[in-house]
Amino acid sequence: MAQIKKEAVRRAILASAYDLFVERGYSNTSVSQIASAAGVSTSNIYVYFPSKLRILFAIYNPWLRERLDRLETELRDIDGAANRLRKILRAVWCDIPAEDGGFPNCLMQALSTGSVEEGYERDLLFESEDRVSRLIAHNLQGAKFSREELDYISHIIFMAHDGFTINHALRGPSRRISGVIETMVAMLLGRGPAV
Repeated sequence: MAQIKKEAVRRAILASAYDLFVERGYSNTSVSQIASAAGVSTSNIYVYFPSKLRILFAIYNPWLRERLDRLETELRDIDGAANRLRKILRAVWCDIPAEDGGFPNCLMQALSTGSVEEGYERDLLFESEDRVSRLIAHNLQGAKFSREELDYISHIIFMAHDGFTINHALRGPSRRISGVIETMVAMLLGRGPAV
């Protein structure tokens, strides 16, 4: 007989997993620990999610989307293209990696230890890169970058995000982040090095 999925059980699994991921990290959290904290059996977890990675994606995807929504809202109150670009870079490279006890590092742990069979998907990366690319383009009106070049720049920004996320988990915020941001803003605006 097929089991009927209940939304309350799914939410309990996600809430338990989030708490454990934030407290222990992805690598130090097991599916059986998630099940125990959610009050369900380990086998019941797999009725809802095919892998621990898919549990993380179910949490991380809306988590990151909400942060990018918040960034877009905050940008409306910032004057000047350079200041808005600084805000974008600071959010992606500093603020997001530090939020919720460094929750983004769970994704780094998952991806560095995962396998294709677990269900890795890049949809959120592509969506996030597209959003940041559009935000940058909005602040570089009349700039010399093509849409394709802006997509490459956004890809570089997110690859750097991964590195800053890992660095934040290991050592805290980068001591050189202000200089990195200023240099990137200067490059985007077509000016010489700022540092």
